Amino acid sequence: MIRTVDLRGRSLSKAQYNAELPRATLNVAEAMLLIEPILERVKNGTQADLISLAQEFDGVTPASIRVPQSALDTALSQLDPAIRAALELSIARITKVHNDQLRSDTTTTVVDGGTVTEKWIPVDRVGLYVPGGRAVYPSSVMMNVIPAQIAKVQSIAVASPPQKEFGGLPHPTILATCALLGITEVYAVGGAQAIALFAYGMEGVCEKAHLVTGPGNIYVAAAKRALRGIIGIDSEAGPTEIAILADSSAIAADVAADLISQAEHDVIAAAVLVTDSVELAQAVEAELSVRVAATKHSDRIKSALSGVQSAIALVDDMNQGLDVVNAYAAEHLEIQTRNSRSDAEKIRNAGAVFIGRFSPVSLGDYSAGSNHVLPTGGCACHSSGLSVQTFLRGLHFIEYDQSAFTQIIDTVVTLANSEDLPAHGEAMTARLENLS
Repeated sequence: MIRTVDLRGRSLSKAQYNAELPRATLNVAEAMLLIEPILERVKNGTQADLISLAQEFDGVTPASIRVPQSALDTALSQLDPAIRAALELSIARITKVHNDQLRSDTTTTVVDGGTVTEKWIPVDRVGLYVPGGRAVYPSSVMMNVIPAQIAKVQSIAVASPPQKEFGGLPHPTILATCALLGITEVYAVGGAQAIALFAYGMEGVCEKAHLVTGPGNIYVAAAKRALRGIIGIDSEAGPTEIAILADSSAIAADVAADLISQAEHDVIAAAVLVTDSVELAQAVEAELSVRVAATKHSDRIKSALSGVQSAIALVDDMNQGLDVVNAYAAEHLEIQTRNSRSDAEKIRNAGAVFIGRFSPVSLGDYSAGSNHVLPTGGCACHSSGLSVQTFLRGLHFIEYDQSAFTQIIDTVVTLANSEDLPAHGEAMTARLENLS
C-alpha cells in the first residue's frame, strides 16, 4: 500500500532527499491557462456571470451571490448544539494563541532629535476563502477569521462554494461558523472566480479586497498566482502533507492512524514516515492494511498512500532522520521519539511541529489553538503559517528635528553623489537655505 525508501548508509543533500521523497505534481502553470477566461469574465462581468460560473462548475444556481443575513442566522440557530460547543471551545483556544501574536509599536531614538517608529497597521480589507467539496471546513473559517479580527482588519469578507444540496448556499456549518464569529459578509462563490471577485471587486456585488488568504484546490492556487500583485496573498496552498519522525518507542497504531488522517484529505495528499526502526515500519504497514480498509474514505486514502508522494523512509538513526525531515520541510511534522522535545528543538523547516504521542496533527487541525493554514510543497523552508502577522504591515514613521538633520547632511550628500544621484543630496542642502 505504501512504498519503502531505504536511505540507510547514504549521506545526501537536501535536493537528493527531496528527490527520494517527491511530492505529488501539480501543474499550476497549466491551471493558470485554464482559468484565464474565468478571471476575465469576473473582471469585466456582473453578478449574472458569477451565477453562470456557479452553474458551470458547481451545478447549482444561487439565488444571489451575497448570502443573506437571514441564511446566516438560520444556519446558526439550527446548528447542532454539540458542534456549536466544539466550535466555541476551539474559537476560545485559537483566540488565546493568536492574541499573543500581536506586535507592539516600537520607537527607536537613532540620535537626539531623530526617531524611527515602527507601527503595525492592519490591511483595510481582506477576502477569506473557505474551500468546499469533498469535506466541510468550518475549521478554515476559524483559522482565517480569528487572526484577521485580532489584527483589527476593519472589513472582512468570506467566500465559499455554493452547494447543490443547500440551494446554492455554502454549507450551513460554514455559514453558522461565520455567524458565530460575527461575520456578516459572505459570498456563495468558489474556485478561481472567488479569488478574482476579491481581487477585482464587482460593482454592486463586492468591494475589492487588498489581501486574500485561505486554502483551496489547484485552481484557487493558480488564481492566487495570477492575481498576486493586484492582491496580496498568504500562499499558494498545495496538497496537504504529513511527515512523522519516529523511533522504536512510537506506537504503530498511532503512526498509522496519523498517516491515514492526512491521506483522507485528497488522493494526492502526502503521508511520509521517517524511522530508524524496521520493526516499526513493518508494524505500521500492518496497521495500515487493517485501518485503511475499516475507515470511511478507504479508496481515497489508498490512492494517497500508494502514490509517489507517500513513503516509509528508513534511516540509520535520528540524526539522519532529522536531516531528512528538515530537507523535506513538511506542512505538518510529528515527532514521536524517545526524546521528542529535544528532537523538536532541532527542527528548522516545518509548517507546524507536533511533539509527542498526544499532539497529533488532528489536534492542530481543530482545537490546539495553533493555525492550520500552513505552507505546503516544501515552502516551509522559507514561509510561515497564517497568523495575525499575515494581516499586518510594518510602517516606519521617521521624524528628525533640525539639529539631528544638520548633523547627517554631509553623510547623505556623500552617499547620494556616490550613486550619481545629486538631486537627492540637493534635497538635503536646500533646507539650509531657509533655516530659522
